[in-house]
Amino acid sequence: MIIGNTIFGVKGALFPLVVGAIGIIASILGTFFVRTGEGGNPQAALNMGLWSTNIITAIGVYFLASWTFGNEGLGIFLAVVTGLVVNVAIGALTEYYTANNKPPCLRIAEASKTGPATNIIHGLSVGMESVFFPMVVFAAAIYTSFWVAGWIQPSHAIYGIAMAAMGMLSTAGIVVAMDSFGPVADNAGGIAEMADLPPEVRVITDKLDAVGNTTAAIAKGFAIGSAALTALALFQAFSDEIVRNPKLQHLLMNGHLVINLADPKVLVGLLIGASIPFVIGSSTMRAVGDAAFGMVNEVRRQFREIEGIMDGTGKPDYARCVDIATGAAIQKMIFPGIVAVGMPLVVGFGLGALALAGYLTGLTATGVLMALFLSNAGGAWDNAKKWIEAGNLGGKKIDGQPNPVHQAAVIGDTVGDPCKDTSGPAMNPLIKVAGTISLIIGSVLFH
Repeated sequence: MIIGNTIFGVKGALFPLVVGAIGIIASILGTFFVRTGEGGNPQAALNMGLWSTNIITAIGVYFLASWTFGNEGLGIFLAVVTGLVVNVAIGALTEYYTANNKPPCLRIAEASKTGPATNIIHGLSVGMESVFFPMVVFAAAIYTSFWVAGWIQPSHAIYGIAMAAMGMLSTAGIVVAMDSFGPVADNAGGIAEMADLPPEVRVITDKLDAVGNTTAAIAKGFAIGSAALTALALFQAFSDEIVRNPKLQHLLMNGHLVINLADPKVLVGLLIGASIPFVIGSSTMRAVGDAAFGMVNEVRRQFREIEGIMDGTGKPDYARCVDIATGAAIQKMIFPGIVAVGMPLVVGFGLGALALAGYLTGLTATGVLMALFLSNAGGAWDNAKKWIEAGNLGGKKIDGQPNPVHQAAVIGDTVGDPCKDTSGPAMNPLIKVAGTISLIIGSVLFH
């Protein structure tokens, strides 16, 4: 909206809002395309909802762009379509790396035959491998949206990148719905197991849960993809603030902010920014471990002090366990929140605008890679375990005894849970908060 207002005036600022409105309507219509029969493929049904939402959004945006911008609307429309294509591409790539019937997950499951160490090694390998092609997609989207939007009028090029991000974000409704499918299916399976429902019920819920793990990973890929594109738009808006700041005119060349990597301040800012995702990842992962430690100790205490829990005659103190979980969720986020908000202020006011530009560059690049790595590795670990639980490689038990292969996969899944559910998703708000804070302080920096 900021960039659009600078280039086109009010219509450029309002256009993203209407694109978002079209995406909301398209997401609602897309849910009607999610249909499957008994024994059908739930993943294919959910994908159909995502694809139909993208198509409906594209049709609506075409008419909106033509009406709003006239002859220049085609380039803006194609930029939005670029973001929609990224949606589908990231979904397909994430499905490949995390689905329980695809080679990466099957390799992790096979590695479990030799113990938890090899399971974790292969899971890390899948996570690292999974970052390359999504980054190629993001890079292609940035270049394509920049080119098509500036095709008719070069000054509109940067607006194209912002609109590619808006194209992704406009379909958030259907993506979040797919993401929500995961925990619903997971909890349904937990209820089926605790209620001792027939085995065939658990078979169905396990299949749905495996799909839910994949859709959750797709949503995380969507979130970090939108963060990558949005970060570039925020960076451009930050540059515009620097250009308008009378105290920073000495940093400009031909009216533009020039970022020189040979400048020590830029390099220092870049290195600091690149390290921050690791600090946040470490903090959030340790938070999960600390919360789990407190929960386990509380459960053990209740088993010791409350009689009859195991045979059903005693009632556990559920409220205390919920309090530990919710308390940790709030308290353990204080430090990451302070770092996310405070570091741009420290770098900006301490080292200056050029260092802050380097900070944003390093943080965005590393944050996107970390998010993809952690989310995909966690999803792959989880679905490798689900594949074994479906009866492959001996299933959960062999001759009534725990299957060592399954036990190794459970350990891998336990490692993967904080990766995909906490540390990976934390990268998305980290990147956007850094860009937003930098934009806010850009006009008041002094050097």
